[in-house]
Amino acid sequence: MNDPSTTQDKVEPIFELNQFFPYQLSNLDSAVSQSMSQLYHGRFKLNRQEWRILVVLGANPPMSAKAIASTCKLEKMPVSRGISRLTDTGLIQRQEDSQDRRYSRLSLTDEGRSIYKKLVPLILAREAFILSALSSEEQQQLQDLMTKVRQKAEELQLCG
Repeated sequence: MNDPSTTQDKVEPIFELNQFFPYQLSNLDSAVSQSMSQLYHGRFKLNRQEWRILVVLGANPPMSAKAIASTCKLEKMPVSRGISRLTDTGLIQRQEDSQDRRYSRLSLTDEGRSIYKKLVPLILAREAFILSALSSEEQQQLQDLMTKVRQKAEELQLCG
């Protein structure tokens, strides 16, 4: 009856890339990021890392490069390149840390602050437009769901 030598053909699952959550998320990220980059790149000639650094420094007191990388969720090298370019273009400035001369604190210059003040309302308006596809309740649900999914993904990262 249950002869182990007779196995049923195993049906392999059909993989639908368009239905695969990471693929859908990547497409969403790409569409939203491209619509945002029209503002920060098109009008202000900033790349993705630079605009993140600029807005983090605009919303916080002077920070180290390490703190910026942590806040922006970016690797050290892209942050370092972004800081160099923003410093070279006069949008951020470095001040040596009085406690530890190995570190410097970064902050916006007057020109950087001016761009920050122009950019933030534009970015927030674009975000509001994109999210207007959802009701207020759906927007809150989306936030909650994204948090849950991110936490599960982080659990897997901890497992190695």
